[in-house]
Amino acid sequence: MSLSKSCVRKTAGHNLTVNTLGSTGLVVSPIGLGLAALGRPAYITSGRHRDLGDDRSVDAMERRCHEMLDAAWTAGIRYVDAARSYGMAEQFLASWLHARQLPEGAIVIGSKWGYEYVGGWRMDAPVHEVKDLSADALRKQYGESHTLLGSRLGLYQIHSATIESGVLEDRAVIGDLAWLRSGGLAIGLTVTGPNQAAIIRHAMTLQVDGVDLFQTVQATWNLLETSAAPALADARARGWGVIVKEALANGRLADRADAAFAAALAQPWASVVLSGAVTPMQLRQNMSALVSPQPPDAYWRDRKALAWD
Repeated sequence: MSLSKSCVRKTAGHNLTVNTLGSTGLVVSPIGLGLAALGRPAYITSGRHRDLGDDRSVDAMERRCHEMLDAAWTAGIRYVDAARSYGMAEQFLASWLHARQLPEGAIVIGSKWGYEYVGGWRMDAPVHEVKDLSADALRKQYGESHTLLGSRLGLYQIHSATIESGVLEDRAVIGDLAWLRSGGLAIGLTVTGPNQAAIIRHAMTLQVDGVDLFQTVQATWNLLETSAAPALADARARGWGVIVKEALANGRLADRADAAFAAALAQPWASVVLSGAVTPMQLRQNMSALVSPQPPDAYWRDRKALAWD
């Protein structure tokens, strides 16, 4: 149900199956580009000095972000994931859309509210982001996202909902999200921490006028942290789109990136797996994991033909 109307789009040598994201009706690719590491000078992903060098100026990061968006578009990626806390990611995305003059609807954009970037574009900032899941923060940050992205914003998500935050008990937040959904904006949540499954299951209980408030969930799943899988499978069965983040565990699985990314793509409940690539080579490596399973007869025929070496 959550992946319907699938078709194959051939772009730049890749066969990409594009599908609707759950009940949202948004058409997305199985790999998305996340902008967490492209919109601000410092981030927690390991190896950034090797990948980005010393120039982390606004201009340099905007050029890098545009380069990656160009590479993603050429590769057939049709989902881009941003957030208010990703430094200037939304601004960089907006300037790229303006420069490329892509028709509206050509690419699906998701963003998030709930964290504010406070790093002042400093590598050594004592604090880089501050969490605020209040209704006031939602209204402020939605206004900022809408100003930059306008009607191109297709999915708006709570950023890192947790049980402890109490955000799903905040009637003002729930009311505002329901109002945004009634206006045609898809509504989702992202989850974090060791209790991801609990917050996902709690979110499933929230309904407005007899339908689920949330249409998507974004969660961490990788070969080091698989605990959310049963809840994600239930969300998928319920008709939600499922977006996987941190498939490479923020660089900790970089030495086996192909296998780790392929494992995330192979999960039957996964709608989109986000690439956190900051170089075109990394993106190509992630794209190489998009391998279609062979029919059993073909697999065993090929295995039988392998030479002893």
